[in-house]
Amino acid sequence: MIQAIFFDRDGVLNEEVGYLWEVDKFKWIDGARDAIKFCNERGILTIVVTNQGGIAKGLYTAREVDALHNFMQKSLSEIGAHIDAFYYCPHHLKGCVKEFSIECNCRKPKPGLILQACKDFNIKPAQAILFGDSERDILAAKAAELMSGIFFTSGNLFEEVYKHVEGAS
Repeated sequence: MIQAIFFDRDGVLNEEVGYLWEVDKFKWIDGARDAIKFCNERGILTIVVTNQGGIAKGLYTAREVDALHNFMQKSLSEIGAHIDAFYYCPHHLKGCVKEFSIECNCRKPKPGLILQACKDFNIKPAQAILFGDSERDILAAKAAELMSGIFFTSGNLFEEVYKHVEGAS
């Protein structure tokens, strides 16, 4: 049984547009909102884990990332859905904001974001999966010892989530 699904944000839940922090540039991936609602209805935790190196690069602030995540929650609430938590890494070694230009354990492919969420929500990694659009996402899932990391780059996210949840039941 799947206890939690981790989603990378950009390229999985929303269309990839480069460094995204502006609400007016946000566009859901086909089936993303329905996928989240499907998980909510089955008691599966939905957690976003996303690298946000643009903070370290001085392109936007943590406050702007939080505002975008609040926008996502509002959009989801319109269909009776929600994301249980957002975890993001503000770090990047090539950043210009000194406090965030560090080596960390939370920037994927390292598993820090996933492990923290597992601790916070008492998630058994072997009962969780991750949907990501890059090798670093899949490597983070493996490093956290999740049931699986699923490579998703196109199509309808609901259909992919449904296939993996129903297949695991």
